Amino acid sequence: MSDDSQRPIIIKRVKKGGHGAHGGAWKIAYADFVTAMMAFFLLMWLLSSSSKATLQGIAEYFKTPLKVAMQGGEGSGTSSSVIKGGGPVLNKTVGEMRRSTVPVEKRTLKIPPIQQAKEKQEKTREKTRLKALKARLEKMIAQNPLLKKFEKQILIDITPEGLRIQIVDEKNRPMFALGSAVLKPYTMEILHEIGKVLNEVPNKLSISGHTDATHYSGGEQGYSNWELSTDRANASRRELIRGGMAESKVLRVVGLASAVPFDPKNPFNPVNRRITLIVLNKQTEERIMQESAQPSVTDVPSLTELDGSSSTEPAAPPASVAAH
Repeated sequence: MSDDSQRPIIIKRVKKGGHGAHGGAWKIAYADFVTAMMAFFLLMWLLSSSSKATLQGIAEYFKTPLKVAMQGGEGSGTSSSVIKGGGPVLNKTVGEMRRSTVPVEKRTLKIPPIQQAKEKQEKTREKTRLKALKARLEKMIAQNPLLKKFEKQILIDITPEGLRIQIVDEKNRPMFALGSAVLKPYTMEILHEIGKVLNEVPNKLSISGHTDATHYSGGEQGYSNWELSTDRANASRRELIRGGMAESKVLRVVGLASAVPFDPKNPFNPVNRRITLIVLNKQTEERIMQESAQPSVTDVPSLTELDGSSSTEPAAPPASVAAH
């Protein structure tokens, strides 16, 4: 039997550590959570600050199948982009295709009732004003001995563009010298009297010159009816201003040659040689201004715009084979 005092004493110490395998994992999870929350609040801020059109564009994007987005079809977005369905801005409406059977430019915009009423009143006032101007001109022609002689050659009517005044030729009583833009003395008097009356309305004026279908001997390559009609329109503009009409009233001066005959059945009829003055209504005036403001719209060769030269009379054109 051994002595117990000689036995070794064994001391067992338990080391308490723990959590060593996942000590930093919570930091990564927390960072992911914070990032997700930041992205969420950023999304909420963008949605709250975006316009309704932008939100509709975003919703349409997610509703559009890939096939439709690449090949076009319902909801394919704007068609003005090189990539179909890939318009530069989500709220763009120009070039929208297949979303409606009615083109964008022809869709009816909702105009507030108050604005509609104002526009209707303005159109009514303008129509009344032009009718009053027509009556004023007709009365002046009837009371003026000189103008009374040319009553059949001064035609006045109301068109969708405004009040139209046409001064036409007769066989033995032309408004201009043969084949040139030199006004006859009685034509000057007619324009002087008309110019004074046109100052009574604020509307702008369009002046166009017309000829018959008789061509110059040199053909269209030289001085032609285009130049002649333009020169005559410009000569009429100068004479209206000499008669007292405000220079700022002229909005457009064009020469149309024989392109728009008064008598289509007989293009050589002297009545086709005329000067047309149109007192423009507001709608036509705005349309002309918009056309002039668009650089992408090319000018039609027949509508020769004038620069408003201050010379008294144009140089005499080459001799023609017949009267214009």
